Amino acid sequence: MGRSQSLPRGGDPRFGPDADDTGCTVLHVDMDAFFASVEVRARPELRGRAVVVGGIGPRGVVSSASYEARRYGVRSAMPTMRARALCPHAIFLAPDFPAYSAASRAVMQIFRDVTPLVEPLSLDEAFLDVTGARRLFGSPAAIARQIRERVAADQGLTCSVGVAPSKFVAKLGSTRAKPDGLLVVPADRVLDFLHPLPVSALWGVGERSTETLRRLGLTTIGDLAEAPYGMLRRALGEASARHLHELAWGRDPRRVSPEQVEKSIGAEVTFDVDVTDPAQIRRTLLALAEKVGTRLRRAGQVGRTVSLKVRLADFRTVSRSRTLGVPTDVAREMFDTAWALYTALDPGEPIRLVGVRAEGLAVARETPRQLALGAPERGWREAEAAADAAAARFGRSVIGPASLLGTPETRRNENPPRP
Repeated sequence: MGRSQSLPRGGDPRFGPDADDTGCTVLHVDMDAFFASVEVRARPELRGRAVVVGGIGPRGVVSSASYEARRYGVRSAMPTMRARALCPHAIFLAPDFPAYSAASRAVMQIFRDVTPLVEPLSLDEAFLDVTGARRLFGSPAAIARQIRERVAADQGLTCSVGVAPSKFVAKLGSTRAKPDGLLVVPADRVLDFLHPLPVSALWGVGERSTETLRRLGLTTIGDLAEAPYGMLRRALGEASARHLHELAWGRDPRRVSPEQVEKSIGAEVTFDVDVTDPAQIRRTLLALAEKVGTRLRRAGQVGRTVSLKVRLADFRTVSRSRTLGVPTDVAREMFDTAWALYTALDPGEPIRLVGVRAEGLAVARETPRQLALGAPERGWREAEAAADAAAARFGRSVIGPASLLGTPETRRNENPPRP
């Protein structure tokens, strides 16, 4: 289910904070308007006002909106220009990802104080398996209340929690509980909860699939559950039909998995105006490589493959990648590779967006480094490690490549990194 999916908030007493939680050992905790809430926490004068976080340029995209802004139709992933038209009196803020990451780490630690079985989905949401926590902390619903209270008391933030027997239903429960709510879906009432909901609430059903199902006369999850399987297979294909049929009957056997291996780390920039100057592209790729390198070192990871993403003015997107002989967390090595990929691509057209990504990640301390014959004792890796130390003490803005000092690339707000 997409982040913009909205379900009606429940008033049915069968599905509320006091419903029977027997067998409901899965919690889905979702922070409310997370980025916007962190900004309001830092600036209390914004409380109660419409706040929108995202790219603030003409091609920016909304990352988060306070509920005051949502009343005017502002939603995440919406173009910022559209959000300004809907809610011109809103406060528009550029993202502060270090602040959101710090808040996320604090919130995730609260979850892990309850159970080690925490599966983060993003900075602002996670699944928890509380099977082993019941003896210490009480029933699943009681645990959910304690988590909500501690997040509010310790972090000054609110969250919504779904409590259910499976991950899929728990996530739907937290969505229906928003904002700042708690909803329990009893194990013996799962179908009563699911079947009246629109088919768009199912994971894997987007606008196109919703339209396909609507043409078949299937508008609710109950309709889909009762539909002949052969009809679904012909309309959606074998894999999608089986996936949606199982979910429609409340069957989701996936366990909460705390070991989430990040597959890639990247950064990208959408230019306010299409760019044709190779020098500007070069500076931007260097700035992006610096960000990716910093994140890799902070995460203790190295990447074996460097990927370049280029979106042209007509929205065509081209990707190129190169696998390195030795995995790296060195920004200069990633930049050299990304620039080589770009010059080989030679798009010859105005550029709307560029991105750099490290893929094929591995744990840095477990990855041997190959020594090159005649290489200097100290090189880019040591220089960037020293820069990390200086940035930790004085801030990232005080140090960086000389070619980027005072350029727009050092001040640009990048798009949110994707998992």
